[in-house]
Amino acid sequence: MTMLNAVMARYATSFGGETYRFDDLKTVMACASARRSGDELAGLAAESDAQRVAARAVLADLPLSTFLNEALIPYETDEVTRLIMDRHDAEAFQPVAHLTVGGFRDWLLSYEADSASLRAIASGLTPEMVAAVSKLMRNQDLIAVSRKCQVVTAFRNTLGLPGRLGTRLQPNHPTDDLRGIAASTLDGLLYGTGDAVIGINPATDNVPNCLALLDMLDGLRQRYEIPTQTCVLTHVTNSIEVMNRGGAVDLVFQSVAGSEAANAGFGINLAVLREARDAALALKRGTVGQDVMYFETGQGAALSAEAHFGLDQQTIEARAYAVAREFKPLLVNTVVGFIGPEYLYDGKQIIRAGLEDHFCGKLLGVPMGCDVCYTNHAEADQDDMDTLMTLLTAAGVTFVITVPGADDVMLNYQSLSYHDLLYLRATFGVKPAPEFELWLEKMDMVDRQGRMRLPGPQNKMLHRLINAAAA
Repeated sequence: MTMLNAVMARYATSFGGETYRFDDLKTVMACASARRSGDELAGLAAESDAQRVAARAVLADLPLSTFLNEALIPYETDEVTRLIMDRHDAEAFQPVAHLTVGGFRDWLLSYEADSASLRAIASGLTPEMVAAVSKLMRNQDLIAVSRKCQVVTAFRNTLGLPGRLGTRLQPNHPTDDLRGIAASTLDGLLYGTGDAVIGINPATDNVPNCLALLDMLDGLRQRYEIPTQTCVLTHVTNSIEVMNRGGAVDLVFQSVAGSEAANAGFGINLAVLREARDAALALKRGTVGQDVMYFETGQGAALSAEAHFGLDQQTIEARAYAVAREFKPLLVNTVVGFIGPEYLYDGKQIIRAGLEDHFCGKLLGVPMGCDVCYTNHAEADQDDMDTLMTLLTAAGVTFVITVPGADDVMLNYQSLSYHDLLYLRATFGVKPAPEFELWLEKMDMVDRQGRMRLPGPQNKMLHRLINAAAA
């Protein structure tokens, strides 16, 4: 048998009286993916549901070790592939090294795969392995396994603990007006949001503007002794310059992707991320920990940059988590529906992608959160976001993003509101980071049952803020 025939035989199966053959491993992965518009537009998706099931059957029988022997993007030409391969922990991989992808799914759903054992194998897993197994899982499987994964990080508070749900307070403003941002921030704090980070997407992304925004946020944080971290989501090179000028940088932010070429499209590489992390660590601004990096990702980023190398968008998205994992971040989140319906067409695709991203990140040992969101031209609405935020909270998501009224007036997309957090806390009993919870109690912002006080005479913090604003 020739080598080509051997490969074709390996990636082939009979299903429904028909034989399905796949050219290579990346084709199997793409055809096994849940349906999504981005893969279809790129010509990578399965041509039928039958072909999708056949690809999953082939994938289920492949040894996990296949992904250590066959790089989906060549080692020689891609620094993300080199990072994945060079950092692979062979010892941590041993407990599951004998399994097929299908066998790995069964093990993940077993009682044996508890939080401790999942934590122990995380560094032995590659993004391609976790992407592969996710393609064999129903939504409930993704939720069940994600809930068992615990990734704890810390800076001025501790995130990722069981029974906790963090939030990013996102007070964006279309002109970066400091008073407008401050008003949105105080509004969010009154709903108990902001323990993960108070993070602004600047409308004008330059160093002087970032310095002004950071100075305002840091002044607010210090004035009320808020045990949280602040961040202006500027480009990493701007953050380096801000730190050089003495700016109040808690977290260094950067969008990352799953290939060297896609990251180059963001104007970054691994070396500049290391430089930024080293600079932030030298500031020693954390109090309970020194996890100083914040990364955002999203399915479709590499495809939109034409830097996906024939990989389906979910697989190359998982590779972005290997980049994030390298730098021991405080926070990582997928901005799941932000890029638009060209990549995730409707609510069903957004929900599935959000659960996949969360599962893959947590299984790799990444403190995974989610911006539960959609664009106004997608076939989705706020009911879909209600469903996804509920499922993610059941799955133990590290944090979600909240904006005033669920409508980001600067980025022009729909996310979650401050009010949504009250629903999640009341329904699931989840609490904010413990240090932030104590601060809410100290500021008399919660009642004896730990519920946020509504605006009214009993809300002492509200009157304190009004008086400060008037002064």
